[in-house]
Amino acid sequence: MGVVPRIGLLGGSFDPVHRAHVALARAALDALALDRVELIPAHRPWQRGTLGAEPAHRLRMLEIACQGDPRLSANPVELQRSGPTYTIDTLEGLPPQAQYTWILGADQLTNFCTWHRWQDIIERVHLAVAQRPGADDTPPPELAEALAEGQGELLRIPFVRLAISATDIRHALRTGLPVDDMLDPNVLEYIRTHHLYSDPAASLDPKHSL
Repeated sequence: MGVVPRIGLLGGSFDPVHRAHVALARAALDALALDRVELIPAHRPWQRGTLGAEPAHRLRMLEIACQGDPRLSANPVELQRSGPTYTIDTLEGLPPQAQYTWILGADQLTNFCTWHRWQDIIERVHLAVAQRPGADDTPPPELAEALAEGQGELLRIPFVRLAISATDIRHALRTGLPVDDMLDPNVLEYIRTHHLYSDPAASLDPKHSL
């Protein structure tokens, strides 16, 4: 039997993908000794409103952002399904011949127990949360109890979060503010070539994607 690959999974709207997403993926690779990280764009995140860019554009931007690092790749599995995006459905559709770790931001850890079938998620994957200096990464009580009973594992990823959000980027693009330090230059070129995020409604969503 061959060596089982260790794969990190980083889901999100990626609307658009930015430097902090890629930095977190690389931090997870190093901290958790993963073989690779797959970035998974959501089709219709059930906890978010309308997204600013169509799925095909968000996937292409992810592919561009992952270029140059063979340890990173974009996985379109959620874009191939219809209906709301649930993490457990994604996990059930992945090849079983791997050990998976689901990468979370601290805000996602806080509301993890609102996720659809979260108990089944921790039976299938390890969880790994980005550990920011001074930030509280304590799991919610229900999750902490499940972990204490041996249902799953919560790992930490040392990570200094960059002050970047997709919401701010969309607003900056709409209003003509500079975004060069927040985006891969090739992703920015793609956005400008395809005139993405010019709709004001797409830039005013108060919720930040990961």
